[in-house]
Amino acid sequence: MAKTPAQRIKKHGANAAVPQHHLPPVVNPTTTRTPEKAQGNSNLIVIAGVVASLFLFWYLHLLTLNQMTQLSQDMAMPDSLVGGFDAGYIGRLQGAMNGDALGQLSYVHKTAGTLFPLIFGFTWLLLIGTNVAKKALRWALWALPMLFVVVRLWGNVAIDAMMGTPGPDAGQVALASGLTVAGWVLLVLSLLAGAAAVFLNSRKRKER
Repeated sequence: MAKTPAQRIKKHGANAAVPQHHLPPVVNPTTTRTPEKAQGNSNLIVIAGVVASLFLFWYLHLLTLNQMTQLSQDMAMPDSLVGGFDAGYIGRLQGAMNGDALGQLSYVHKTAGTLFPLIFGFTWLLLIGTNVAKKALRWALWALPMLFVVVRLWGNVAIDAMMGTPGPDAGQVALASGLTVAGWVLLVLSLLAGAAAVFLNSRKRKER
């Protein structure tokens, strides 16, 4: 019959060996958080965001706004004019669009026109944040997508206000046109910033 530790000490003295019992550490490999797993999760979110941004860009600019030319005698919507527009163009566009068409344009701005810059901006902030370690450079690159979001959302409001005003003044047209051009420029610069962030990170890994 197995002896207890107390019985062993009584028989053999204080030097008696007492069996030690060690429980193995409980580790759940599925829940352990590592830097590699965190990086992988961030990459998955970025990929999903890029796919969503591409879809929304296609849906907004290549599908919806393009289809709206059927309601404006084939005249492009202000959002699609990369080089901006003037008061003469807006006057002709207003003459070609009725109240329902203007309401549909405003609805597009409130739905896909809002979702696209928000999702794109969030995705690019995460993309840059996970690839750029230097704080100063990271904030410099972050400024571009953040400005893009602000300018695009402001541009939506400015275009709706301009199109809803019969014979808008030159100031309204200049503001909406400037915001439209700035939005396209910031979109391109944001894309370049994201590409630069990925390039810098890949070069850093190669140097290691």
